Amino acid sequence: MEIDERRAGHNMREVYLIGFGQIPVSKGREMRGRYMAREAITAALESATVEPADVSALFVGNMMAGMLAQQQQLGPLFADISGFRGVESMTLEAACGSGAAAARVGFSAIAGGLHDLVVVCGLERMTQAPREQITAALATAADWELEGVHGESFISLNARLMAMYMKSHSVTPEQFAPFAIAAHTNAMNNPNALLHKPIDLDAYLGSKMLSEPVKLMDAPPTCDGCAAVVLATRDVADAARRSGAPVVRMLASAVGTDSLAIDRRDNPLTLAGAEISSCKAYEQAGVTPESIDIFELHDAYTVITALSLEAAGFAKPGEGVRLGEEGVTAIDGRLPIATMGGLKARGHPVGATGIYQLVETTQQLTGTAGANQVKDPTIAMVQNIGGTGATVVTHILGV
Repeated sequence: MEIDERRAGHNMREVYLIGFGQIPVSKGREMRGRYMAREAITAALESATVEPADVSALFVGNMMAGMLAQQQQLGPLFADISGFRGVESMTLEAACGSGAAAARVGFSAIAGGLHDLVVVCGLERMTQAPREQITAALATAADWELEGVHGESFISLNARLMAMYMKSHSVTPEQFAPFAIAAHTNAMNNPNALLHKPIDLDAYLGSKMLSEPVKLMDAPPTCDGCAAVVLATRDVADAARRSGAPVVRMLASAVGTDSLAIDRRDNPLTLAGAEISSCKAYEQAGVTPESIDIFELHDAYTVITALSLEAAGFAKPGEGVRLGEEGVTAIDGRLPIATMGGLKARGHPVGATGIYQLVETTQQLTGTAGANQVKDPTIAMVQNIGGTGATVVTHILGV
């Protein structure tokens, strides 16, 4: 039987993000994961003006706790310590897209009528482990049989993509620099960002070569972090709004996938999963790329920034770098990205990244982003990517 997804979508309930909490992204923080989660979740509940007893489900995004901390079942662990033991709780894994995957499940739970108020939390605690162990754990998000056993890492895989992009589109290293420079500039005004150090073109070009042509300033730092959001129905959101909570509507939630291995893709320089995810989200929200005021993308590597802009319909193939060069993606540009530093400078605590993106986008839409406030945004898109493009989760938020 053929199902018309658009028709089925008419039966969904409206979903609202009504509160958020985050802890500063850091390195070497002594606090263990459960206590980081409790801090972020408690802040999110206070922001939403709700109590732990109001929560009926918790969804956690995480990639590496089992490998780096020997701890699985983060859902019930975090529910217990946060004061809602016994509720539905589970952990979602989609590599670097784990946070948004958890948000997608939370969205579905509200939209589908299973719950009226849920918490979504993303956590990653990486820096307590040796670098070699972290690298090996991250590599599990690639295709182990086709890439991992041959010594490929995420740095080398992104280096392959960047080299292909440069050769195919006659792009120079300097053309990627604006993405990194802007991210560092924006992070200066984000108290929760890891890197508070501005860079210029010389610093970008002079940074350490990690894997030709990827330099240190093309890549995100290894770090720890945790963030949480509260999702709810329209009735709950209306009550929260009257209590002063920061309320935005989640207009769309969509997922697109592609092969894990780069060599199995029809075109390695097309993020097909991002194209699918973006198109589904646009259709669900009833908007077009021209409607988007902010694009909080997954700038894990500068080449992924360019490819994401192209896959989401903001630039033609090979022209994503031009948006950075021309200032289109700056805070005061037509399509701001990485408004609070992005993965590059806020930091990329893998399983938590997708939730930090939702938090920062909500700040923008509710006019609480401080010095980095974009002027009068009404619709924003948030995209979180697992691996080099295998799982892509897109959310569109509006006020």
